[in-house]
Amino acid sequence: MTNEHHCHGNHDTKRSQPAPETAKGKTHTCPMHPDVRQEGPGDCPKCGMALEPEAPVRQRTQYTCPMHPEIIRDEPGDCPKCGMALEPMTPAAGGDEELDAMTRRFWVSVPLSLAILALAMGDMVPGLHLQDWLGSAFGWIQAILATPVVLWAGGNFFVRGWKSVINASPNMWTLIALGTGAAYGFSLLALLLPDALPEAIRGHDGEAPVYFESAAVIITLVLLGQVLELRARGRTSQALSALLDLAPAIAHRLRDDGSEEDVALDSVQSGDRLRVRPGEKIPVDGTIAEGRSSVDESMLTGEPMPLSKQAGDGVTGGTVNQEGGFIMTAGQVGDDTLLARIVDMVAQAQRSRAPIQGLADRVAGWFVPAVVAVAVLAFALWSWLGPDPALAHALVAAVSVLIIACPCALGLATPMSIMVGVGRGAGEGVLIRDAEALETLERVDVLLVDKTGTLTEGRPRLTAVAPHGDIDESTLLRLVASLESASEHPLARAIVAGAADRDIALAEAGDFESLTGKGLRGRVDGHDVLIGNAYLMREQGIDTGDFEAAAQPRRERGETVILAAVDGQAAGIVAVADPIKDTTAEAVRMLHEAGLRIVMVTGDSASTAHAVAGQLGIDEVHAEALPETKHELVERLQREGRRVAMAGDGVNDAPALARADVGIAMGTGTDIAMESAGVTLVRGDLRAIARARLLSARTMRNIRQNLFFAFVYNAAGVPIAAGILYPLVGALLSPMIAAAAMSLSSVSVIGNALRLRRATL
Repeated sequence: MTNEHHCHGNHDTKRSQPAPETAKGKTHTCPMHPDVRQEGPGDCPKCGMALEPEAPVRQRTQYTCPMHPEIIRDEPGDCPKCGMALEPMTPAAGGDEELDAMTRRFWVSVPLSLAILALAMGDMVPGLHLQDWLGSAFGWIQAILATPVVLWAGGNFFVRGWKSVINASPNMWTLIALGTGAAYGFSLLALLLPDALPEAIRGHDGEAPVYFESAAVIITLVLLGQVLELRARGRTSQALSALLDLAPAIAHRLRDDGSEEDVALDSVQSGDRLRVRPGEKIPVDGTIAEGRSSVDESMLTGEPMPLSKQAGDGVTGGTVNQEGGFIMTAGQVGDDTLLARIVDMVAQAQRSRAPIQGLADRVAGWFVPAVVAVAVLAFALWSWLGPDPALAHALVAAVSVLIIACPCALGLATPMSIMVGVGRGAGEGVLIRDAEALETLERVDVLLVDKTGTLTEGRPRLTAVAPHGDIDESTLLRLVASLESASEHPLARAIVAGAADRDIALAEAGDFESLTGKGLRGRVDGHDVLIGNAYLMREQGIDTGDFEAAAQPRRERGETVILAAVDGQAAGIVAVADPIKDTTAEAVRMLHEAGLRIVMVTGDSASTAHAVAGQLGIDEVHAEALPETKHELVERLQREGRRVAMAGDGVNDAPALARADVGIAMGTGTDIAMESAGVTLVRGDLRAIARARLLSARTMRNIRQNLFFAFVYNAAGVPIAAGILYPLVGALLSPMIAAAAMSLSSVSVIGNALRLRRATL
């Protein structure tokens, strides 16, 4: 929002609370017999219970993949591209079914796999000779122990692997299914049809080797990796869980007769009167109707000081009432509350994809086929050149390559950091709409800022009324304030409030017209009234020379001067002052230290804009800017090769916010501004931009570290698994060790991403 009066006519689109509904017009239903529905309150004809207002219908939960957010399903399941379990798009409290299932399968697999491993290792102990002692039962015992691990505990892995093949989207489950399937299938063949195997694959004792222990232990280690990963992913959503926990479970609703009832939060509707007691959480967004208190909004805004609230002031659901009790009128409820919108915005941002993710996607596109080719090549070379039993060595090498090269760490490198970074930003009062904004923010070198509501408080007050010609001060203020009463712009509210303070009654304004970027016009008391900036007056052919001299000194003091004309003649000026926010000077200093060039772009007059810029040390000023002027300035800077962020809060800022590399909206501004921006500052404090930029830099560094770990791991792991070190150590990498290494690589990436939760901002 700009400080210049000429834009405020557009602010009629600003959020407003719905008009309270009467209880008579609401649909009521019985809590025990939901088929009983009627308009208005009453008693249930079946059980006699009092009917309650029907809760609003909730949007159906949809599910998406954390690594491929373009995959959206109406039911839970697995991602057709990567095989990961789909997660609910709408955050909700409760347990994680995928984690519970994986944990249960893991703990069933552990004793069975340890028993198989003990059998296999025990046969290698000198003098023990378990295979000789057990005879043909040795292999069957291993098969009996391994089968539930591979087919039940790991059955979902094979389903995911098969889906990856039929969907032509090879992924980590392709490699896991191929590796463990090959080990288990070969072992089962060796057990059931030993004579069908060539002599070359048999050992010195003539028995074909089995790898039941490798298949079972690999499945168990993959399950362990999945459990650790799911737990870590759950920790990345702690910011959302904390936000969800802010909303209370019930609200104290006042009936028409003044009595009180406790109702579920979903039952609260716009217009309900609610009692909020000291120490309780405020249930929904609304306005205080009776009483006064102080409210702790730190959990939403990061500001530690409680704010004083009284009748007429707005309150936000999820914030905490302090010592005083009050009665409020519910405004936005359900999914329309600020808390619900914040949760939804953070959830969407966590699912979005940063441009750097494209690098990992391109690598993954050819990586799995390349790994399969390497495994086939390793099998062929070991079968041809390897020592006896050559085919056994070949199978070990191929399975190890398939297992160790699973690209799980590569796929998690970017999404995990984005999830943690966005959640951390939400805890700091910085809402990031998408991952692209988070990635771009660190490269921004120019910050464009609006004045009113961004640099200043956005709560101006009337300071002077100077009539010109025959009109008197009270008449001028009555005409101007009456026309301003149709606008919700802060300057308009200041003028209307100033008229009320002087006990000036307002008239009804007719033929109201908002002249975008210029001002307002209309008819009041039979007069044609025009108010706005000098550009509008010149455009309408009105001579302002006589009172421009009176306006200039006020502009130099940082006041906004509004010019008024009545019936086509200059009528005077109205001056409004908008104090600079207490935090703005510190914010400008922090942003300068971060290397940003700060440019003020405002619709206000040049003298007023320069006065404010001089106090703050702003580098460059563009005054008397129309909405299209701001948009053009962003484009010009971008053509010069600059990375541009735009901070604003009004309707007229929306085009520039959308065009900038990163749009930054004040949470105290209009909906259209927040919808056009990639970042929203809940409290409207510019210091949060410096924190957001630091968060961007640390998140991107974290992503680069993760990608480096994943690339280096695979670059080193695949050759080792293929047997490149065999000439030096005389042994191949065990598939079990390969599985452990694969799981640890994913855990290392997740652990590195979680460090962002403790990063200093």
